[in-house]
Amino acid sequence: MTTAPFDFTPLLPAGLPSAASRWTGRPKYDFTGGNNDPDALPLDGLVAAADAVLRREGRTLSTYGLDSGPQGYRALRDFLAVKLKRDAGMNCSADDILITSGSLQGLDLVNHTLLERGDTVLIEEDCYQGSINRLLRLGVTPVGIPLDREGMRIDALEAALAGLKAKGLRPKYIYTIPTVQNPSATVMPLARRTALLKLAADFGVPVFEDDCYADLTWSGHRPPALYGLSDHGNVIYIGSFSKTIAPALRVGYLVAPWSVMSRMLAIKTDAGSGALEQMVLAEYCTAHFTRHLPLLRKALRAKAVTLMESLREDFGAAAEFDDPQGGIFLWVKLSDGVDALKLYKAARGADVAINPGPEWSVNGAHARSRLRLCFANLSHEEINQGVAALAEVCRKEFGVPG
Repeated sequence: MTTAPFDFTPLLPAGLPSAASRWTGRPKYDFTGGNNDPDALPLDGLVAAADAVLRREGRTLSTYGLDSGPQGYRALRDFLAVKLKRDAGMNCSADDILITSGSLQGLDLVNHTLLERGDTVLIEEDCYQGSINRLLRLGVTPVGIPLDREGMRIDALEAALAGLKAKGLRPKYIYTIPTVQNPSATVMPLARRTALLKLAADFGVPVFEDDCYADLTWSGHRPPALYGLSDHGNVIYIGSFSKTIAPALRVGYLVAPWSVMSRMLAIKTDAGSGALEQMVLAEYCTAHFTRHLPLLRKALRAKAVTLMESLREDFGAAAEFDDPQGGIFLWVKLSDGVDALKLYKAARGADVAINPGPEWSVNGAHARSRLRLCFANLSHEEINQGVAALAEVCRKEFGVPG
């Protein structure tokens, strides 16, 4: 006798996201996600760090928080305080830093602390999909601010702030990725950062700064973080080790004034982010981080060049893009007749995965023919082959490239 499976459907609350699909393996040419260069991952150093720190401090794993408290492993926070001062001009102590389970948990903590249904947030028009989707699921209205080659446009930001004020609305925050923006890879210059902070102060709106890619500028230099430039204590900052060490470690960090950090701690009810990962990162990064980064940047820059050369060869004038200033993504504009969502579906049949632009923008029409391509994880040969396969699919579906 066969028993019918239990039906959970009537028990599901309204508003849940669509059901996830089962994992069927990665496509051969995977230009999606934020996966990094496997050959540039410092595996031997991480192995040595794990052995050393576990032998020295492993018994602290018997306590929640490793005897460091709810904000995370003290040695990792000490490393970050030094790093953020040196690289980003941020005057913060270990007590101002909260270790999170990736920057995504940082996003969730900020949103669940500050936002409620019906609120408005200002966000870059083309932006991180995870940020956009989280706002929409919370019933928050994201108002997109156009970008140019220097990041968020200040004239458009001022107009949006003034327009909302005229309606009696004050946005809960301005969300920006000013250093190696996702997906455009732009870097906001110092003068524009100063102007953004002045507008935020004048309109009484805090700034939410996502700095997850800032260590990956090709030059190795970056402007000071907005957090470091602000005189008003109105910036919340998040960062991550996902793009500099390994995304699977799921270790991020959040810097904020205690007045709001204390409220985030009250809703971070996971009993602490992964302890072993924090211990290994602190051990490795304190000794090796500054030597590791130039090697990673060199490897990523070479792959970015390969991707751009492949696009020029296989797409010609049908693909437009700016040379990225760092990071792991290329933001590509195809001919107007190309529908990126349809191209995404057709490309899967050729074992090619891309991120269609409308999923990375609050203006679907603006991003209709755009793609976000991650070049970090594939080999140079796979990049060449994957772009050629994508061009062939695009030609069959839309007649471009010619």
